[in-house]
Amino acid sequence: MSNNTALSEDPAAIAPLVLPGAVAKFMEKQGIAYSLCHSHAGIQAENSQFKDDIPPAQTVHLVVLQDSLGKVQLLIGQEQLLDLSQLCELMGRNLQGISLEDAKALQAQQDADPEAGFASIPLSSIPDYWVDQHLLELDTLYLNSGLPHVFIQVSKDEASKLIQTSNISQFCHNTAELNHRAKSEPGEQQISQAVSQFTTYRIKQRLDQTIEIPPLPDTAERIIKLRVDPNASIHDLSKVVETDPSLAAQVVSWASSPFYGAPGGIASVQDAVIRVLGFDLVINLALGLALGKALRLPMDGPKGVTPYWQQAVYNATMMQNLVQQMDCDNKPSPGLAYLSGLLHNFGYLVLNFVFPPHFSLISRYIEANPHVSHHIIEQHVLGVTREQISAWLMSVWQMPEQVLVALRWQMFPEYDGKHCEYSRLLFLSNQLLNSNGLGSDSNGRIPSELYNTMHLDPAKVAASVQHIISHGDELSEIANILGD
Repeated sequence: MSNNTALSEDPAAIAPLVLPGAVAKFMEKQGIAYSLCHSHAGIQAENSQFKDDIPPAQTVHLVVLQDSLGKVQLLIGQEQLLDLSQLCELMGRNLQGISLEDAKALQAQQDADPEAGFASIPLSSIPDYWVDQHLLELDTLYLNSGLPHVFIQVSKDEASKLIQTSNISQFCHNTAELNHRAKSEPGEQQISQAVSQFTTYRIKQRLDQTIEIPPLPDTAERIIKLRVDPNASIHDLSKVVETDPSLAAQVVSWASSPFYGAPGGIASVQDAVIRVLGFDLVINLALGLALGKALRLPMDGPKGVTPYWQQAVYNATMMQNLVQQMDCDNKPSPGLAYLSGLLHNFGYLVLNFVFPPHFSLISRYIEANPHVSHHIIEQHVLGVTREQISAWLMSVWQMPEQVLVALRWQMFPEYDGKHCEYSRLLFLSNQLLNSNGLGSDSNGRIPSELYNTMHLDPAKVAASVQHIISHGDELSEIANILGD
């Protein structure tokens, strides 16, 4: 066993690091020798290993599913996608993810920190225990410890003690190829093939005949024309917004929010533009809201995810703050960055519109694979991702190219094509917010060079995140108004 100690920046302040009681008891009972590793750079621990990056291919997760017959627990690799359909066929069951309340109750049995998720050890209260065959091929495994950012490192021989009471089978797929396909540009044939697989539509020659495209709302169409009109005035914008009473009320409510702290009441859209928000912010806010209202929110989305409009508001605000901090001559347009944040998850609504009978299946896969990014799951289930299909729709609607790029490449910070600064900012915004519990899809990893590439100071960015978190109630109030 290892004599583990705390992870601290001050060697003189090192105190014993103690695994959660139930986890430590299990490791001792099974006689499993282990050491601890921490995934954060710059933190050191006496008599404890430190790794700048825990190998994702060797990291192990515990997943709990359930159906009417009870719960099942599974050990799978982080870079493995749990094939829910294959697993259900294998077991002859109808499994799906457990509720957030059930997950918290089970984590409490492990004495695990809620922020860390499940420790990668079997729960004694669930006898049905399965391990994916892939894990048996690994020489070293890194188990979630039940503590944030701390992993238990075990050798292959020691890991055999962990899985000796399990059922072993193959029910996962490696995510690398799915991730590679998600980077490819889906043409008419790829999207048509996805539609033909999952709908009853007859495949026709043109894409706009293949997919039932949601029409661009009239208000959005008029706002787009204003955006490219160099002579557009505040009066012109106010007139367009005021033709949509719901949109006008939302813009006024946004400007009246305590987040902006405007003195006195906001009496009109024009007042909101002149006194608080400004022309650029309002035109992009109005456009984002008009597009968001064009498609209904899914009724059967994944359990435990941050609501759509809350994600939108947080990301739009984060994007705006990041652009303001960028120290470079050619920084992105604050308005387009804001619009990109507001629409960042628009593909979620599009998938629900295009694939309504099968959106539920995607949601169940996301619940069963909390460690896997949604774009990999969608590539596996549908053959097309929300980012690919939303970027295509933005192109059909003739939206700004910067927004199209931001939405399409937000999962890939390595993308270096035209307008890549928008997609990189959106990636950073997503990662920062999601790793602080304000989203639902993040691996928490931000390439260290990204801050330099984007001319951002990590300390100032961290302060900006905390500022947004501190105004969470006000931003959530805005989100609630938009979601009405």
